[in-house]
Amino acid sequence: MTHPLHFPLVDVTGDAHQRGLQHGRAVPERIAAGAALYRTQLGHRGLDEATIIRLARAMIPDIEAFDERYLEEMRGIAEGAQLPLEDILLINCRTEMLYGYSRLQREAMLHEATEDGDCTGLVVLPARSASGRLMHAHNWDWREECVDTCIVLRIRSAGAGPDMLCFTEAGALARHGLNSNGVSLTGNAMSSHEDFQHGAGAPVVLLRRRLLESANLAQAMRTVWVAKRYCSSNMILAQSSATDGCCISLEAAPNDIFWVQPQNDTLVHANHWLSPTALNRLRDPGLAARPDSLYRQQRVESAVRSGDGQKLDWDQIRAALADDFGFPDGVLRSPKPGDFSSISATVATTLMDPAEGRMWIARKPYESRTFHEYAL
Repeated sequence: MTHPLHFPLVDVTGDAHQRGLQHGRAVPERIAAGAALYRTQLGHRGLDEATIIRLARAMIPDIEAFDERYLEEMRGIAEGAQLPLEDILLINCRTEMLYGYSRLQREAMLHEATEDGDCTGLVVLPARSASGRLMHAHNWDWREECVDTCIVLRIRSAGAGPDMLCFTEAGALARHGLNSNGVSLTGNAMSSHEDFQHGAGAPVVLLRRRLLESANLAQAMRTVWVAKRYCSSNMILAQSSATDGCCISLEAAPNDIFWVQPQNDTLVHANHWLSPTALNRLRDPGLAARPDSLYRQQRVESAVRSGDGQKLDWDQIRAALADDFGFPDGVLRSPKPGDFSSISATVATTLMDPAEGRMWIARKPYESRTFHEYAL
């Protein structure tokens, strides 16, 4: 496998199966490496190969219930990459398989942060933006190995919905990104005592893909409200045009949704609950694993809300997301040992101008702040 300085761009179009075939054929080595990573992680948790296959197949009814087209797209990815379907299910349902199984087995989980690790997201509304357009940005902190298993997926809808530009793990249907309607999404891991306690739901990767298919911000928000969810997750949703924009952060627990709105035309969210109602209702076991979320929130808020209404540009956003106070546990996470022999790091920093249909991504930003541009 080659290791470029940026994430490869994969173009797909057609129906669900055709999109999957094109995806799988374009990056089979990255998909195989991602599946191997999560098989190893599950093995460290004591699961043998037969159990991993059984858990992967057990996700099929939930995927079909949410959107059978997504399962067909996964079948296409598997065929294109010449890998078993269970590998693609594992990549798309790794949150539910890595953490849900352990919770259901009543294992102690406080030593482990769920899902994405320690992400930090932010939005700057047009009134504070030097360009006059909404800015949406994100640090994705997860397994360092994913610097070589991720891609940018450009989906041409052929009139069946908006085109999409997504940063994602190879083999997965989405992670964060934007669409041709100006809708943008980033996600942050959250945890609560209700996670994985209420049966079936939509895998978080597929929920995010559905959000990126939205016609507008209202439709995206409705999607979150009606979806059944296995576990907690925060979703920063925005919609922007050339001169206007709006955003909201939806803190979604399995059975409840709370919201956080911008302050001073900026919105920042790390990995802990901000809604006062959520703080009254939920216990957050994740803070034992990632207490740095509290100061990451404060550091980025201070960076973007200071200056008495000064307009913010991309240089200031990049600097806020590159803050390494508390090294290696900063807003920008430098590689350090994670759970089960993994290495935790900021895999990518993403900057998005949804109105322009453009994003810039820095791979391994703890080594280089070089951003590569992708466009619809």
